[in-house]
Amino acid sequence: MDHDTPRVLPRWPVAVRWLHWLGLLLVVATAAIGLLMVDMERGSDVRRLCYGLHKSLGVTALALALLRIAVRAATRAPAPLAGPAWQLRAAHATHLLMYALLLALPLSGWLLNSVAGQPLPWFGLFQLPALTARNPDLRQVLDAAHVWLFWSLTALVALHLAAVLHHQLLRRDGLLWRMLPGGRG
Repeated sequence: MDHDTPRVLPRWPVAVRWLHWLGLLLVVATAAIGLLMVDMERGSDVRRLCYGLHKSLGVTALALALLRIAVRAATRAPAPLAGPAWQLRAAHATHLLMYALLLALPLSGWLLNSVAGQPLPWFGLFQLPALTARNPDLRQVLDAAHVWLFWSLTALVALHLAAVLHHQLLRRDGLLWRMLPGGRG
């Protein structure tokens, strides 16, 4: 395939592309803060700041995931690139599972925050309500679920990236170009 081919491939709509990359940045930032904050000294101001930022970014990620799902449902996907049927099914299943995890992960964090009896201010602007009453007995289970959901999403993102690299470097079929944020078409 020559280097001009990607220019003629149909692309994802602009809104889908921008939400995709914004979502990636948000998830990476939330994950990085989450991984750093757990090893910080308990009670430190930096740790409290990181927890607050992690929670606010997580709630934002939830809102963005809901917006992404709504925009994706309202837009038409470009035709899939040619490939074996099993790869198309695997890609579809992976995308659905990633969307489910993009909802479940922040919801599990919100629920964990609720059972811990912690306040949930969104960037200090307003307080989000608890999803359930304080329940110390559920805290450990929900903490484990939140961590498990995080590593599951991480594994799926890695699989997604491997598939993109396969398309970009081996098949050279222009798949990545279809999702890059620049341009209109």
